[in-house]
Amino acid sequence: MRFTWDAGKANFNLQKHGVSFQEATTAFRDPLSVTGYDPDHSTDENRFVTFGVSNQGRLLVVSHTEEDNVIRLISCRLATKSREENL
Repeated sequence: MRFTWDAGKANFNLQKHGVSFQEATTAFRDPLSVTGYDPDHSTDENRFVTFGVSNQGRLLVVSHTEEDNVIRLISCRLATKSREENL
């Protein structure tokens, strides 16, 4: 699995949500991770949301696209309690 992202967006995400894109990549290795299509944000491209536990033990919500087996990260944040309860 290969990952890519915009460096500026990664820095902004770290400042805003306290989660690095490097950590976000580890959520995809969670054997219990769940990925779903995100129709609300798929107007220009197909976007997906993955819920997975990172190597830091934090449940993350990762927004991304995928093309030619490359995952482009868009944003990531900690899952809220209500999202955790709905999983």
